Amino acid sequence: MVSHHIANPAKADLVKTVLDMTGVKKTYPGPPAVTALYGIDLRIQAGEFAAIIGPSGSGKSTLLNVASGLEHPSEGRVVLAGIDLAALGAKELTNLRRWKLSFVFQSFNLFPVLTALENVEYPLLVRGDKLQSAREEAMEALRLVGLVDRAGHLPSKLSGGQQQRVAVARALAMHPAIIFADEPTANLDSRNALQLIELFVSLNASHGMTFLLSTHDHRIVDRAGRRIQIEDGKIALDHHVRGEDVLQSQTILRT
Repeated sequence: MVSHHIANPAKADLVKTVLDMTGVKKTYPGPPAVTALYGIDLRIQAGEFAAIIGPSGSGKSTLLNVASGLEHPSEGRVVLAGIDLAALGAKELTNLRRWKLSFVFQSFNLFPVLTALENVEYPLLVRGDKLQSAREEAMEALRLVGLVDRAGHLPSKLSGGQQQRVAVARALAMHPAIIFADEPTANLDSRNALQLIELFVSLNASHGMTFLLSTHDHRIVDRAGRRIQIEDGKIALDHHVRGEDVLQSQTILRT
């Protein structure tokens, strides 16, 4: 197994800014027009595990969509991995997403006719990686999420938790500068949700993976090193949790 394949860019420079949002506003045209984000200023550094929290309709998913380039801001500036998204055309934006970021959705978005291994290697092949290299990367990613023994299984033969871990492996295999996740535990039962959270925490701690997640799940919030509370499209609270506070949350969860 090629254990060095999953890159660890964060450990090379722990103060590198991966995401920089300045004065970001997002308004959807009407009538009536609806503003989902009001003047968001947010910086995410490499190696952070940040959770966006807030009630439904507060703007969490919109923030993730704008931050990742899935939607354009109405005003303001988004710089992702050092690249100003406003300067990119549609093709360049697609290439940026292929090389610099990954997304984990609450729905697993796996191809039902492809095996777990094929689902993980597929985006690597789409971006032009050679088959052997893509397969090695995919197997290493499946190893990291504990699913090497399920590599040849179709999604229909996997549990919901296993399918979500395949989706995480697909994200990891892309070597992203940041992983966005929108309510990643929403479709999982309690046991599988806890396993997924532990996986995220482990990947953040051991590989320096950068996570920005939106969630209602207090178990993710309890493990996050940073908690960003959104209310009515604005950042109401941005709290960097001290290491001992995270450890205390972990102890509480395990007792």
